[in-house]
Amino acid sequence: MLTAGIVGLPNVGKSTLFNALVANAQAQAANFPFCTIEPNTGVVAVPDPRLQVLAAISNSEQTVPTRVEFVDIAGLVQGASQGEGLGNQFLSHIRQVDAIAQVVRCFDNDDIIHVSGSVDPLRDIDIINLELILADLAQIERRMERIRKQARTSKDAQTELTLLEQMTATLNEGQSARQISLTAEEVALIKPLDLLTLKPLIYVANVSEEELASGNAWVDQVRGVAAQENAQVVVVSAQVEAELVELPAEERSDFLESLGVTEGGLQSLIRATYALLGLRTYFTTGPKETRAWTIIQGMTAPQAAGVIHTDFERGFIRAETVAYDSLVTSGSLGGAKEKGLVRSEGKDYVVQEGDVMLFRFNV
Repeated sequence: MLTAGIVGLPNVGKSTLFNALVANAQAQAANFPFCTIEPNTGVVAVPDPRLQVLAAISNSEQTVPTRVEFVDIAGLVQGASQGEGLGNQFLSHIRQVDAIAQVVRCFDNDDIIHVSGSVDPLRDIDIINLELILADLAQIERRMERIRKQARTSKDAQTELTLLEQMTATLNEGQSARQISLTAEEVALIKPLDLLTLKPLIYVANVSEEELASGNAWVDQVRGVAAQENAQVVVVSAQVEAELVELPAEERSDFLESLGVTEGGLQSLIRATYALLGLRTYFTTGPKETRAWTIIQGMTAPQAAGVIHTDFERGFIRAETVAYDSLVTSGSLGGAKEKGLVRSEGKDYVVQEGDVMLFRFNV
């Protein structure tokens, strides 16, 4: 299951957003720093209208969406890497997630106190990113101390030491590890360090309800930073998300339309996270259930089958595959077969977004 950590300075709207995203989560959202001491977690279904369409075609008894786990991590402050605030306790929580959603305050509200006294997205981003960089530098230095002696006699240790020295230089310049061009072998080499600034990052610009559709000058500043880092930006309004939770499902679309947007923050954030991590969705469908499965872009049919169960991958024979659009146009799996749209794919087939698959395997 994909795990995304929601981070940011205190009082930027993290917990309000988290509560709205998971609807019934019990995270506090109080107007004071450190109201979230332990990371709150919530699992949410990934919205995908294709599920209901497939379920109707197959007359499925149930639909099972894929899921994302959000972790609400307590607010960082300047000096966290040296123990300020609740310090490294928070940083350790960030190490456990697949991607980071950094919430940045882009709204003005005199009733909500900013920990630094004013709204300044660039300053806030610098504070968070610097703390993550300092934490990574400390992590790298500890590793370098352990392998320096080994590097005198071990070629592998020397290769790792050289890479760590390069990363140290980049981090000391205030740049994240994401901005270093790494080979697959180098990524594997440093993976055990679980570097914070190497994790995929999405900036979540939290705006007022009135500026959700248009954005503002603060959002433009965030987009400028993201462009330099090859990161993504999602514009949300935590307050709007909180209001959506209170509305009946059938009224939510009308409410969003009245604000000039077509989707809520949950859909926007999940879509951006999927794109950032190179994730894809395929489906299985039948009378009992229609289910969505998450895979990594480039996975072959046996690997995709292994997401369901490892036995499916080990005993893989073939996959009967039809594109989602082709199945919907045909009206049924039988109709798609009659038109020759259902393909028999082997072990080398790379699964595509929206594939509807039935796996044949030996037990």
